[in-house]
Amino acid sequence: MAETTNTIKHVASPLARQTLLDNKLTRPVAGKRPIALLPWLQVVKIGGRAIMDRGAEAILPLVEEIRKLLPEHRLLILTGAGIRARHLYGVGLDLGLPVGSLAPLAASEAGQNGHILAALLASEGVSYIEHPTIANQLAIHLTAARAVIGSAFPPYHHHEFPTSRIPMHRADTGAFLIADALGAAGLTIVEDVDGVYTADPKGQDAAKAKLLGETSFEALAKQEGTLPFDRALVEVMANARHISRVQVINGLVPGRLTAALRGHHVGSIITTGAKAD
Repeated sequence: MAETTNTIKHVASPLARQTLLDNKLTRPVAGKRPIALLPWLQVVKIGGRAIMDRGAEAILPLVEEIRKLLPEHRLLILTGAGIRARHLYGVGLDLGLPVGSLAPLAASEAGQNGHILAALLASEGVSYIEHPTIANQLAIHLTAARAVIGSAFPPYHHHEFPTSRIPMHRADTGAFLIADALGAAGLTIVEDVDGVYTADPKGQDAAKAKLLGETSFEALAKQEGTLPFDRALVEVMANARHISRVQVINGLVPGRLTAALRGHHVGSIITTGAKAD
């Protein structure tokens, strides 16, 4: 009987026999810029409280503007949650629910807002899709239609970070994470103010508030007070791989979204930590 020898096949890899937690060892491999999956995609995040909660007066003009933009761009439109999410937070906190249970509750309202927009754009072939479909089948949906709609909330659910009683990562952060992961051409955040101010333009210091035409994530990290988006977004911007800048615009002003998607400066432009090749 012939002798047989069991041998172990070794696969050559820069990560072999290394701990994946050591940044010095993984940086030569993992530090490279990843492939941009959908470099022609424009991501638009529409605020729930800023736009959707205002009803027909704010929604219908924006829907008409998006309809006219469809021949020019392929869009992933992501919706945030509004005032109903705050009610959900209040009830959930009264019941003692953990932060990971509050996140999907608020995300459900963001999804409802997305369904509303999709219904209004249904005649253009636009539909609402869930997170797994965005992750795995977005490209084929955008081949069939010029735009699709989804929830901007990141799908952390019960894995949300336990550093706060309210979910830290909400719609603005989720929209940025999706846009950056896909290597999109840009991200536009649609709010009810002209951009980022030095102080809350609707608060007690409104008279002192000055619009920041251009700023950076480093500057905003040092700025105290209210921002027109989730503060967690500033932290996420530091680690951007593709999206080098984000523009915040006023969706209540007709034509602002059209101008922003055409590359015009019509709001506040925030530079991120993404490095050019």
